Amino acid sequence: MGVESPQSDAHLLQAVRGGNAAAYGELYERHVAAARALARQLARGAEVEDVVAESFTKILELVGRGGGPDSGFRTYLLTVVRRTVYDRSRVESRQVTTGEIELYDPGAPFVDPALVGLEKSLIARAYLSLPERWRAVLWHTEVERVKPADVAPLLGLSANGVAALAYRAREGLRQAYLQMHLGVAPQHECRPALGKMGAYVRGGLARRDSKEVDEHVSTCEECHGVLLELTDVNRGLRVMVGPLIAGPLFGGYAAALAKAAAGGTGAGGALRLFGLLRRVPRQQQAVVAGGTAVAVAVAVAFLLVSDEQPIRTPPAASPVAQPPASAALEPVPVPVPSQPPAQVPPPVREDEPGKAKLRATIDALGALVRARPGIVAIRLRNYGEGPSEKLAALVDLPPGVTLVPTVRHGPGAAVHVPVGTVDGWSCRPTKSGARCAREPLEAGQGTAVFLRVLVADEAPQGAGPVVRVASGSLRVRARAEQGVRTTGAPARFATDGKVVVRAVGNALLSCPQERAGCQEARRRQGAQRDNDLWPMTALDQDDRPETESSSGAALSLPKGGEVVWAGLYWSAATEKAGPIKLRPPGRREYLTVQPSQVTVRELPLGPAYQAFADVSDLVGDVRRNGTWWAADAPMEEGVSRHAGWSLVLIVTDPSEPYSQAVVLDTATVVGGRSRRVRVPLGGLSPAAAPARAELVTWEGDADLGGDKVSLGSGALTPAGGDRERSNVFDGSSNGVAELTFGVDVDTVSAELGVDPGLTIVTDKDVVLFGVVALSVRARS
Repeated sequence: MGVESPQSDAHLLQAVRGGNAAAYGELYERHVAAARALARQLARGAEVEDVVAESFTKILELVGRGGGPDSGFRTYLLTVVRRTVYDRSRVESRQVTTGEIELYDPGAPFVDPALVGLEKSLIARAYLSLPERWRAVLWHTEVERVKPADVAPLLGLSANGVAALAYRAREGLRQAYLQMHLGVAPQHECRPALGKMGAYVRGGLARRDSKEVDEHVSTCEECHGVLLELTDVNRGLRVMVGPLIAGPLFGGYAAALAKAAAGGTGAGGALRLFGLLRRVPRQQQAVVAGGTAVAVAVAVAFLLVSDEQPIRTPPAASPVAQPPASAALEPVPVPVPSQPPAQVPPPVREDEPGKAKLRATIDALGALVRARPGIVAIRLRNYGEGPSEKLAALVDLPPGVTLVPTVRHGPGAAVHVPVGTVDGWSCRPTKSGARCAREPLEAGQGTAVFLRVLVADEAPQGAGPVVRVASGSLRVRARAEQGVRTTGAPARFATDGKVVVRAVGNALLSCPQERAGCQEARRRQGAQRDNDLWPMTALDQDDRPETESSSGAALSLPKGGEVVWAGLYWSAATEKAGPIKLRPPGRREYLTVQPSQVTVRELPLGPAYQAFADVSDLVGDVRRNGTWWAADAPMEEGVSRHAGWSLVLIVTDPSEPYSQAVVLDTATVVGGRSRRVRVPLGGLSPAAAPARAELVTWEGDADLGGDKVSLGSGALTPAGGDRERSNVFDGSSNGVAELTFGVDVDTVSAELGVDPGLTIVTDKDVVLFGVVALSVRARS
């Protein structure tokens, strides 16, 4: 006779509804390790076991009333654990009273306030639309990464059966994802490609049809994004669905679950659960008793079973007899001893101070590009119950990447001053990278340090940087996913905090105002809105005799905001770069700003430069709100010429949540042979995080359509100008109402895609893409 395989979670839940007490005990044994793994990320000390027991109790009440999960017990349990912790904190803060009865049978996952919007992502909506059994197998095999053999008992299948079910579920997820896209009214020409894309990913299309999809995707940014997500739905599940179900600390949960023991819980957990069952309000006890009387039966079963006697579910042919729903429950008689037991006082235990629990990440922001400077971000968080000891971080950089020392104290002694959020860190170069130190980190607090590095011309591509953090006896280690790249946009500046990005700008060349149609074009009207149609002449708007060309842009910062960083960028259609003049609001005199970096690129009609200067000190010392003026940048007049400037800032905003902000600058030609350019956005929050991006682009033409930008979730609509997602670079700039010939300073907002990156596509135009500044809500 073969060994009988355990029943599936679905069968056990059905048995519980039929009054089988032992079935719920089996569910408890199967899933309590996962509940504890998540509860330990959210609660502290003894509260962990209270949360676990209370969560199981609530599900038991729901099942007793005919509600609760049908087969996906694990994801349902994790949702209830998170809701339990959230509601307990609300009770403690007196936002709700303990007398309120909460409904624990939601139709959608509990969305943590820090993850608002995640449930609206297409991959999450597609997942939630699947049958519960498919969701369960995808959760266990793809999100938790459990082997099919270990998932088999939960689904009542063999290991091969689990693999086959997971394959069907992945295909179902792809089809649901495609239906989500088709349901938002895609462009007519996209429908044939979307309809074939599922088979395309499986390799099931004929060569002719595959070629049609290839050709369409190469010219359609939105469908290209769909293809990327379909090709790697597993990553989408981990990046979006994992945090949706398990919360912002999904990574910690997954790591803790992997280390959890496979054995039972022991009598202690059962006794705690029984104690909570006894404390259920009488009206809720009546509901349970009036349903199937499972609660009392399960409590008794838990008390009678130990680790050495695992619960076995009776065969389905022999159900446990239960009293009618309306019948009163008979108490089980308990013998009373003739002598009371001796009272043994509990041992006196001194409260031990809470321990620190650290997690670290390290990433290259944007990209580490050969022959360019860059920034490596190290983030550390204390999820423990007490403060850490002093922190020491040893950073190993990839070959060819070196720390840039910025301050010297004495001969040969170099000290690196981190950029962005210094937050008490000090760093020194080492042979392999850097050694950084900081004072202890309090419980629940996070910290970040950003290291400026230089990448050699011949730095090899390969593994990313590594950080090893020591704090007393604690040791944590992290490695970046990406190392050195040959292309991409390196970070100019980065910081964490309650920060947002802002940018304004204007043109320094315009059509001759005395020519017919020029005033109409400046008002963004008529059919001559391109610099290709005019002999461009210097625009001089400040009425100052000492300037030959000038323009202004109105800047408005958040209330209570302060400037963290400011960069000035200017560009013109000539290779002869040089200084520019800048006049802040309230100042009468211009200040001359010298470029610290100049990049020259070849456009179809000749060379063009982009210049940069850090003006943080200048901007921070003046009244920031008002009109900023720039003047006399090196430029040439004539047909098809452009010249302009942009002020890019990272500022604090007390009303915003904790965020990450980064500025990436790359003078990259987009169009012609390079009609599609992708800028990797490494080191930022996971997918579906709300993001704001400021884009600075030169030589865009308002009457040439086909310019699109995406952050990985489809083409985006700019906040200004004509507001057309198929013509983003239309000669519009923040802070200016009129047409800015050949200059675009645009704002777009979106959610980061599964593989965060900024994609720029042009069908007809050729532009010089200059800067992207992003602020992204941090998940942690």
